[in-house]
Amino acid sequence: MAAGEVQGQLVEPELVAEEEQQQRSFKDLGVTDVLCEACDQLGWKAPTKIQVEAIPVALQGRDIIGLAETGSGKTGAFALPILQALLETPQRLFALVLTPTRELAFQISEQFEALGSSIGVHSAVIVGGIDTMSQSLALAKKPHIIIATPGRLVDHLENTKGFNLRALKYLVMDEADRILNMDFETEVDKLLKVIPRDRKTFLFSATMTKKVQKLQRAALKDPVKCAVSSKYQTVEKLQQYYIFIPSRFKDSYLVYILNELAGNSFMIFCSTCNNTQRTALLLRNLGFTAIPLHGQMSQNKRLGSLNKFKAKARSILLATDVASRGLDIPHVDVVINFDIPTHSKDYIHRVGRTARAGRSGKSITFVTQYDVELFQRIEHLIGKKLPAFPMQEEEVMMLTERVAEAQRFARMELREQGEKKRSRDGDDDDTEEAIGIRNRVAGGKKKKRKAF
Repeated sequence: MAAGEVQGQLVEPELVAEEEQQQRSFKDLGVTDVLCEACDQLGWKAPTKIQVEAIPVALQGRDIIGLAETGSGKTGAFALPILQALLETPQRLFALVLTPTRELAFQISEQFEALGSSIGVHSAVIVGGIDTMSQSLALAKKPHIIIATPGRLVDHLENTKGFNLRALKYLVMDEADRILNMDFETEVDKLLKVIPRDRKTFLFSATMTKKVQKLQRAALKDPVKCAVSSKYQTVEKLQQYYIFIPSRFKDSYLVYILNELAGNSFMIFCSTCNNTQRTALLLRNLGFTAIPLHGQMSQNKRLGSLNKFKAKARSILLATDVASRGLDIPHVDVVINFDIPTHSKDYIHRVGRTARAGRSGKSITFVTQYDVELFQRIEHLIGKKLPAFPMQEEEVMMLTERVAEAQRFARMELREQGEKKRSRDGDDDDTEEAIGIRNRVAGGKKKKRKAF
């Protein structure tokens, strides 16, 4: 009987493959007992598709090129084989993981530490925005695993005495397409020249671009391709909507949706740091617990924002695309594309923040009169027409006065933050502390604000 046939009935081959995958455990893939226990403690009940594909091949000592959509468990697919190899031949400065963003580096480090806690694994995160001296000290202790962004790592290789990667056994490039899109090509070339040729290399990417193919040829030896999703797609349990609105009423529509879906946690994507900060201030003026995350905040503030949102102390995270990929924030219920992404592929990564690991989720994309072409490209890419989100236009219009007042306060607060920043020339408040403009404008009257 053919794989897709069950007693005369035709069954989707994917379903058969999925059933087979569900029956497999980490032990079946060849993962050692102590690491299987660590997976169990992390709540990883069964391996994901990319883990089923990649782990056995990696344990055989082959190079891997892994193509998998965001939220598919890629970190586990490379962390488990590396930790198992480290158990067999313990050595300092054993593996290097390159990532495009600082937040992703910290997240990968957390997973390595959690998986390797029982076997005493030490990792160091080497990223920009953090004091180089403390990083030099961390490198001097010779951690087992280094997780780094390419620019800062090259900086240490060139300037930190006594630090080199000549003993390196494993190189991982996570989100390789994005590393290359962020113009880290020269840094990656420099790194490839100074690390041993005799190493294992894992290259993971959501998309197979020409640049990634070129990197694959330069860095990998006879790799095995592990692809779990060759066409662009979004997860089945994700309900995707759009709303078509006049550009000048975007803020009012956002407030309407936050009220309609109150009780959920939201991730709202804006195109610029300035708009992220402005919208966060606007929402806070209306009583929402909103917090920003963007590239102009210091590293500590960024991690602080992320941790508050992860701990559910804040229900709305406003972010630029710095946060759209790789960040595993388990409880995002709704993703809102407040500004439509200019690159259609970024849409996939943004909405991939919700409906992760089998849960359901919603995404709503704002489409103004200026965004129609970009929206059509997104629909073409994902191969489906999105339905409109049901709206009560008159209810939105009733909000405009309150929203206009909040916009005015937000603009004044932004201006004051800019002046403070210039006078201090340091990093700025992330809207967590009240600036007090509202009270001064309101003549000192205490107004109780609620989220409608």
